[in-house]
Amino acid sequence: MKLQFEANQQYQLDAINAIVEAFEGQSLESGDFEVEMAPPADQLQMGNELLIGNRLELQEESILKNVQTIQRRFNETHERTNAETGEKFGGIEVSDVLDGMNFSVEMETGTGKTYTYIRTIHELTRKYGFKKFVIVVPSIAIKEGTIKNLEITREHFAMLYNNPKMDFYVYDPKKRGQLKNFATTNALQILVINIDSFAKKDSNIIYQESDWDVPVEYIKTVKPIVIVDEPQNMETDIRKQAIANLNPLCTLRYSATHKHPYNLLYKLDPVRAYDLGLVKKIEVDSIFSEDAYSDAYIRVVKFVRKGKGKIGVQLEIDKSDDYGLQKKTITMEPGDDLFELSGKREVYDGFMLENIYSADGYIEFSNGKTFYLGQKDEGLHEDIIKYQIKKTVENHFEKEAKLKEKGIKVLSLIFIDRVANYREYSESGFVKGKFAQWFEEAYAEMQTKPKFKGVLEHSAEEVHNGYFSADKKTGQWKDSTDTKGEGGKTKDDEQTYELIMKEKEKLLDAKTPLRFIFSHSALREGWDNPNVFQICTLNETRSDMKKRQEIGRGLRLPVDQNGTRVFDQNINILTVIANESYEDFARSLQNEIEEDCGVSFTGRIKNKKARKAVQLKKGYQLDSNFKDLWERIKHRTRYSVDYDTEMLVCESVKLLREITVVRPKISNVRVRIEMDEKGLGTEVIISSGKTIDADRPLSIIPDVVSGIQGRTKLTKSTIYQMLKDSGQLSSLLVNPQQLLDEASLAINQALKKMMVDGIKYEKIAGETWEMQRFENEELEGYLDKLVEVKNQDKTLYDHILVDSVGVEGRFAKDLESREDVKFYIKLPWWFKIDTPIGGYNPDWAIVFEGDKRIYFVAETKSVGEIRESEQMRITCGKAHFEQLDEVRFERVEKLEEIVI
Repeated sequence: MKLQFEANQQYQLDAINAIVEAFEGQSLESGDFEVEMAPPADQLQMGNELLIGNRLELQEESILKNVQTIQRRFNETHERTNAETGEKFGGIEVSDVLDGMNFSVEMETGTGKTYTYIRTIHELTRKYGFKKFVIVVPSIAIKEGTIKNLEITREHFAMLYNNPKMDFYVYDPKKRGQLKNFATTNALQILVINIDSFAKKDSNIIYQESDWDVPVEYIKTVKPIVIVDEPQNMETDIRKQAIANLNPLCTLRYSATHKHPYNLLYKLDPVRAYDLGLVKKIEVDSIFSEDAYSDAYIRVVKFVRKGKGKIGVQLEIDKSDDYGLQKKTITMEPGDDLFELSGKREVYDGFMLENIYSADGYIEFSNGKTFYLGQKDEGLHEDIIKYQIKKTVENHFEKEAKLKEKGIKVLSLIFIDRVANYREYSESGFVKGKFAQWFEEAYAEMQTKPKFKGVLEHSAEEVHNGYFSADKKTGQWKDSTDTKGEGGKTKDDEQTYELIMKEKEKLLDAKTPLRFIFSHSALREGWDNPNVFQICTLNETRSDMKKRQEIGRGLRLPVDQNGTRVFDQNINILTVIANESYEDFARSLQNEIEEDCGVSFTGRIKNKKARKAVQLKKGYQLDSNFKDLWERIKHRTRYSVDYDTEMLVCESVKLLREITVVRPKISNVRVRIEMDEKGLGTEVIISSGKTIDADRPLSIIPDVVSGIQGRTKLTKSTIYQMLKDSGQLSSLLVNPQQLLDEASLAINQALKKMMVDGIKYEKIAGETWEMQRFENEELEGYLDKLVEVKNQDKTLYDHILVDSVGVEGRFAKDLESREDVKFYIKLPWWFKIDTPIGGYNPDWAIVFEGDKRIYFVAETKSVGEIRESEQMRITCGKAHFEQLDEVRFERVEKLEEIVI
């Protein structure tokens, strides 16, 4: 398998452009064309060595203006107002001061954050000639994931950026010449380094003097652009100072959960990512319920001092509150009644604490029952864990049966807190732990069920495995010491992550039997395999893992066996098998998102028990109304574009005249480079703050025109005409790179509009959407997005699956009640019309019958919901249906707007 990457996902391009545009006005050192400047400012003479570094011409005042422009533009598009409170949300704060060269990007887990910052590196190199980048990561997991992404995207970016010369590597203190090569190579260099490799000056080799250098000085001297992955894990004073010690030109910070979003330039929060279908939907299959806990659950957590000579005990129990039953930690002293402290749950009646024997490690209740430190009522608790495993396997088989023919492999991730529950070691070897045994029992049971016959034919032993830290001496698995997921003591975890991250494609291959992955709950980082469809956390104690961290390992959209991303929202569902109620899980996740991001996630987490298969009407192929309608709308088409070149020039000139090209500024900063007994060093002697204009030679004109031609595919003569008529030819001498970039965007904007306005469709002989797909594509939905059908004679299904119960829900009910509507269907997701800006899926197909029979296709969108790109797709859809016989097409909000 080879993973495929999509180069035109707008939200990623927006995040990339936000960073790139922060440096608008910076000149190009080497990229699409070269500008001669003397002396070459990116070359530094160090003793006998020539180092190649990054150079920033812009003053911070100019960068701040760019930042504010980017932030205000984002808010114009994305900021919304709460109708009830009047509070604004969804936007980003506009920076008053730059406060350091830190810039932040917020992207929800699973939306391609690593791809985005790697492509940002290429864009910064292409546009400004920056060549030196350092990616700082907080843990082994993220380090392995970063290197893996650099490897698998290399070919993709080579095609996008004309095979640029580049090197990437992980910092290795044993390779003495590595950082010297990083500093001296005149090509794109990407260094990946773990924060622990340079956080402590007294113990890290990178700071230690050798016979020939101090390694870190090579990084400092070339002023790298530092990219910090998951910066919230590097907010201690020591770690922040360590990053500052790298002497970065600027620091780019990428995370879904920033602690301090310095100069935030782009935000893709969980709500927007979810609503745009960029991540899987989340549903909860709850095992935990009030009825299940018919016995008392008690676990002795620890003994505590309660003043002079007094000892208390902390217990974990099931406590009732306004939200239902939850595990809570309480503190008791002798004489306290557990019945009262539990919210008067009957199962705790008679549990009055009699004695605390802390020296011997146990407590005694008035009913004679004793509990030791760490002990709990195992009976029912183990039953719940066993049932969680069974439900995980059952969910997996259901998903595997549904997706096998589509070439989509299903993976399940099972978090546990103790290796011994999965594998037990002894002097003679090891045996399966209780979780592994329970899994194999559940798997064998599912294989015998008729509905799952032939779904998975591998043996139980073949389909599951564990990924844990290994003891270096014995090779035995052990519990991870990285309990915070921040990279602490991560050397033990290196083997684990190497196996996980470096075999991603193999794991996605359907021929590989492994499908169920058991791992330590502390090893959650790095688990971002796109085909994880089930996540189950089996903790004998209450898990401290945040819900966002738990689901984050499975949010990424899946891929098929061709490595192609799947966007079907009926498939893209992550099921969390939780040992708590659906309401508790949903509330916890919603609260986390609101605390982390300031946005409401209400209504987006679904209860699996509310998922319903929509039933297709038997004999639907024989329905005469459906047959007549389908015969008319089933035809596939191809499009061609016809536009007038003079009109294109005219429209482009209008946009080009709006561009203001500014002369780049060069700061006069005098630096002395010194070599002393500690190695290389720099000291700023004077920084006058004076700026001068950069002169450009006339010989660059052909390169600019060629650059625009490469991005627009228009002829050079047409481009020259546009630049001449718009008065922008003189701008070639002012800032050719800015003109190249902005002119390309403006011309492509005009071109896209002209293409849509001039689009023509024609039927493709013999190619249609097959009616059989209605049977092949099972349709499911949640009760809150299903409209019940009372008269199925007028449609295909017993429920209509809608995007919203507002506009579409009302429209569906009106279709059923209108007498002149003889038949209607909500067009399926796979009914997509090709357009120059992506596929278009219209909403409804309707048969009206009054004085005459009319076949109608309707797009139901309220005026405020339509974005420009969506309106362009609708325009293309109208052009498509104009080529079909007897079919009308309109955009409406209400059924009564359709005039028959």
